[in-house]
Order: sequence, then C-alpha cells, then structure tokens
Amino acid sequence: MNIMEIVNIDKSTFDEIKSRFQDFKKRVKTLYQNKQNNKLDEWLDNQDVCLRLNISPRTLQTLQDTRKIGFSKINHKIYYKAKDVEKFLLANKTSHL
Repeated sequence: MNIMEIVNIDKSTFDEIKSRFQDFKKRVKTLYQNKQNNKLDEWLDNQDVCLRLNISPRTLQTLQDTRKIGFSKINHKIYYKAKDVEKFLLANKTSHL
C-alpha cells in the first residue's frame, strides 16, 4: 500500500526550485538544438566509416595504425567523429586509399 507524504516548503524555496528547474530546462533545450544543428558532432563506428569511405575494415585498420584518421576507443570499441571522417574524405578525395 502506497502512502502519500505531503511536504510543506515556504514560497521562496519553491520559487528558487522552480527558477533553477526552468534554467535547467533552457540549457537542455539549447544543447539539444545545438546537437540538431551540428550533425558532424555525431560519432561513427567502424562499419559506418567503412561505408562512408567505401573501404574495407582492414584498410580502416591501416588508417588507424598510421594515424591518418583519428579515433577514440571506449570499452574496447572504436569510434570516429563524423567531422574527422569528412575532413579525411575531403583531403583524400583525389587520391586512392
């Protein structure tokens, strides 16, 4: 059986909590809008990068080993920033990998 508990707080405390929550809501909304506007901040996995660059997983491994493409390793999985992959693609547009 659930028992409802009533907590009384003074108006100034309630107003402070309300104000902080509204500020938090605005910050979250701003961050979300920035993320929507900046799709190049997304992270890609190996398969995504291979498809985008039209290369094999082994070629991608070589690019990692030779530091020609940046990556981050999180929990034994490798991720790439989309903007870094796009930069690499533009820089190597005319040459063969």
